[in-house]
Amino acid sequence: MSDPGDVPDVVVKRGHAPGATVAEAAGLRWLASAGTVPVPVVRSHDRDRLVIDRVPAGRPSAAAAERFGRGLAGLHAAGAPAFGAPPPDGLRDAWIGRAPMVNVPAADWASWYASDRVLAYVRPAVDAGTFGPAEAAVFERACARIPASAEPPARLHGDLWNGNVLWDGREAWLIDPAAHGGHRETDLAMLHLFGCPHLERVVAAYDEAAPLADGWRDRIGLHQLFPLLVHTVLFGQSYADQALAAARSF
Repeated sequence: MSDPGDVPDVVVKRGHAPGATVAEAAGLRWLASAGTVPVPVVRSHDRDRLVIDRVPAGRPSAAAAERFGRGLAGLHAAGAPAFGAPPPDGLRDAWIGRAPMVNVPAADWASWYASDRVLAYVRPAVDAGTFGPAEAAVFERACARIPASAEPPARLHGDLWNGNVLWDGREAWLIDPAAHGGHRETDLAMLHLFGCPHLERVVAAYDEAAPLADGWRDRIGLHQLFPLLVHTVLFGQSYADQALAAARSF
């Protein structure tokens, strides 16, 4: 007879749209394959349901934050085939939360970020009446000023807000990715936007393991345009004002 204690404690998630669980499973496996930050094991999935291991409950600590920073640096360094590349077995038409996110590989970060991660969310916000032509023009001007980057494509979690970082008392775990190839500063900017326990320790450990490029703090607002616009599409005006402020300041 099997020992009931050997049965894993799991979480069963139902997808909000066809293929959402497929994209999430592919992202979890891609992040896990780097072997740097703990990620729940994917037990099974189909187009409607995902079964993963439950992360043990715990509290964040300074030591765990430092391990998380080093692990996140290693995850990003594991790389991606291109900016915008989906995970292996992932989807072109994927999701970030409940917002659509298209993964189309590109060679140049600045033009890809402008078209696929900024203007791609300005357009539906205009269609919904959240932005008018004058506000859309602010984002277009900001996109025209995005600097070129020498950074290689990083393996991003892609939706790295505080709610997707779980702490078990010893480690930080990553859940609910919108994984794709991108600029490593985007993940860090999202942590700064929505907060993270012991954030300065996370960043210091990251920077020690993989030094960040000069001026990265000045670019936080640029990288926050992506999550702010996603939230504008999902939740409306309060995030629209933040997104506009970030675009204007940049």
